[in-house]
Amino acid sequence: MMFGLDVPVIKSEVFSRMPDHFRKRGVVTPWVEANSGGADIDSFLEGPSFDRAGNLYVTDIPFGRVFRISPAGEWTLVTEYDGEPNGLKIHQDGRIFITDYRHGIMVLDAASGNIEPFLARRHSESFKGVNDLFFADNGDLYFTDQGQTGLHDPSGRVYRLAAGGKLDCLINTVPSPNGLVMSADGKALFIAVTRGNCIWRGPLMSDGSLTKVGVFFQLYGPSGPDGLAMDVEGNLAVAHARSGNVWLFDKKGVPLLRVETCAGDINTNIAYGGAGRRDLYITESASGTVMRARLPVAGCRMFAHQ
Repeated sequence: MMFGLDVPVIKSEVFSRMPDHFRKRGVVTPWVEANSGGADIDSFLEGPSFDRAGNLYVTDIPFGRVFRISPAGEWTLVTEYDGEPNGLKIHQDGRIFITDYRHGIMVLDAASGNIEPFLARRHSESFKGVNDLFFADNGDLYFTDQGQTGLHDPSGRVYRLAAGGKLDCLINTVPSPNGLVMSADGKALFIAVTRGNCIWRGPLMSDGSLTKVGVFFQLYGPSGPDGLAMDVEGNLAVAHARSGNVWLFDKKGVPLLRVETCAGDINTNIAYGGAGRRDLYITESASGTVMRARLPVAGCRMFAHQ
């Protein structure tokens, strides 16, 4: 039996679609030229993350926008600025942290829409192009610096910004680091390696460093894994971009189930939300759609909700 073909399949459904009046048709930005071949795309969604009120925040990379989607599926433009926002996570104090490909780590005030630089460089060196982020339970911020790295240039980086302000590069040999998340027990870091089409797992030492980083699972297909999410039983959800699937793996890397996307196959990122955090929300970037699927186990509680 080929990999994954014998696991249960869950069908996703459309939760909400970007309203037509927000779509930017006929606008070709530098990001669109570099990443979509100059195609006439009207949005590219990423960075799903929930606040305490159940609102879902998403980013629109090429047009520098952040949206808030209500539990009823209604869209509000929170901010629009000269940037390329990708990953998004919410701090306990309400600040919204964003990985911006052009500007580094940014902080957004959702009430005012004001966005400001937070971390633009390390030791005066600019980042390659930060991609995604998450907060550990202790407030440490982990983020990936992907840029245009890949198998031809395996120099992508993973950083940790400690809650006390110390910035460490945990690894600098990743061919396209993308989404990342910590295991449910806090003992290992999982990294989506997009161009390698695999997931890396790195045990965390007591001093916070990584050791014995290895391949947790090898995938296949035209692109690779993008966003990651963890459930309370330690199962890892993986948005497998351009395959039209989200996979759920157990602690040993065994496929448990597959979620089929219903609005296209450029499924970039995922977040648990809804009643009991049992719904997995999926951004389908090309169509400007957010999908969802009911899963059997709740997702881990995020830092914003603790």
